[in-house]
Amino acid sequence: MALKYLIDENVNPIYPNHIRLPEPDIIIKVVGEAKTPPKSTLDPEILCWCEDNNFVLVTNNRTSMPVHLDDHIAANHHIPGIFILNPNLSIGENLEELILAALASQEDEYQDRIVYLPLP
Repeated sequence: MALKYLIDENVNPIYPNHIRLPEPDIIIKVVGEAKTPPKSTLDPEILCWCEDNNFVLVTNNRTSMPVHLDDHIAANHHIPGIFILNPNLSIGENLEELILAALASQEDEYQDRIVYLPLP
């Protein structure tokens, strides 16, 4: 089963469409869409939503997300994972990494972890 992604509202909107086109079976939602957290939702609440709905968060937030994840885990919560896009990769390269991860990863492979793309 492929990973499911929640795309942070600050990620370029090209990402969901360019994952869905070649891989329509990958489930992708974007903050602000129906049945997702509304735009401007605080990061701790987004992490709770990801935990409750089993979605990996895709974000650009390199600064505060590690702190939010530490707080989330300290509160005895878990998350399927967080992928942080790499500003030194092209959009196409980041997309390839996300598609590869979604299709080739185990469901709990990134649990409670932040992964900075590219994948190790």
